[in-house]
Amino acid sequence: MKRARVHALIVLAAGALLGVVAASGNLSLGRPAHAAPGSALAGDGKEIISSEVRVPAGALLEIDGNKATSTGEVRPFQTPPLKVGGRYSYVLKATARPDGDTADPLPSWNDGAAKKAVLEFVRDTTAKGGPKYVPPEQRIATFDQDGTLWVEQPMYTQVLYCLDRVPAVVKERPELKDKEPFKTVLSGDREAIAKLPMKDLEEILVATLTGMSVDDFQADVKKWLATAKHPRYKRPYTELTYQPMLEVLKFFRANGYKTYIVTGGGQDFVRVYAEQVYGIPPEQVVGTMGGTKYGYDRDGKPFLTKEPKLLLNDNNAGKVEGIHLMIGRRPLAAFGNSTGDQQMLEYTTAGEGARLGMLVLHDDARREYAYGPAQGLPDSKVGTFTQALHDEAKKRGWVVVSMKDDWKRLFPFDE
Repeated sequence: MKRARVHALIVLAAGALLGVVAASGNLSLGRPAHAAPGSALAGDGKEIISSEVRVPAGALLEIDGNKATSTGEVRPFQTPPLKVGGRYSYVLKATARPDGDTADPLPSWNDGAAKKAVLEFVRDTTAKGGPKYVPPEQRIATFDQDGTLWVEQPMYTQVLYCLDRVPAVVKERPELKDKEPFKTVLSGDREAIAKLPMKDLEEILVATLTGMSVDDFQADVKKWLATAKHPRYKRPYTELTYQPMLEVLKFFRANGYKTYIVTGGGQDFVRVYAEQVYGIPPEQVVGTMGGTKYGYDRDGKPFLTKEPKLLLNDNNAGKVEGIHLMIGRRPLAAFGNSTGDQQMLEYTTAGEGARLGMLVLHDDARREYAYGPAQGLPDSKVGTFTQALHDEAKKRGWVVVSMKDDWKRLFPFDE
């Protein structure tokens, strides 16, 4: 029998809720005719091999158990051959936000494989009755922060905070004035500071992040964030979040996911602003942990003092250990941007059922920075993304997000 192409027109009812059937019924293939929502236009007596539907982004169409998802445009929907004269049951569901908004949940993403992966993963894991459905209590997604949720170049924000705190620390401890690496920091020589080895940076971090109460530390970080500005963008660091990732966070939460930050940065530092900036409460921030000591002030009021004792280095394999200690569930989705995130993605995607691993590749020198050294990009000791990691991502089916190609809009303040 000769095959022909049929166009089906199915319109999603406005205001559909998450997982609620917006239209259903029987698909009766007959002569072409304009039809109301929930019906279809059929061919001219020939066998049907495919159709096209126009539905909002993330909508799910199912015909006799065969499913397809929409990215918001007319797109092919492949089915087994459907014959004129036959009747086929269909269901149209919405994976829109619970507020009923069926608009594109990821407007700052260009259409492509990366955007499609996010939409389809959330759709598959939240569609009740589907083979990949995951109960709400198991919906966990983890996100690295530096380089994944906000800018990390030319240096990690927390390190810059610590460098700015050196004068105050030296004032309290004058013996450090002529001692390296504090002497170099006090000189203000940015080139020399940039060349400080990791051992020296760790010594600075210990000196500037300990010896004070947790309350005093939180207040000092808030004060610094209110005035410190990025050298290139001349904006507060808290404004340099990636709009596409803010949309992903919101989209996941709207579909019943708990979103966690799992960062190599200091847990106490990120907890100061995570809720305001990302909508993630402090108890859902997992980071590098330092020790604290319980004590009392002169009035007998209890408080915690930050101590120079490392409890967990939440980087590389430490991220997985932190997830186990602080979350207690294996994530279904994990987002990162560097070699420090590899083990988190390995652990996440090794689980059963639907899994999503994504890595942001910084390849946009015009709008942000370009560094790797994957794909021939310049090398960087901040947020290193090696070619080996890129190859591993391809091997394991992780999605590599091109900042240049996949992100239409970079920052919230971009027009």
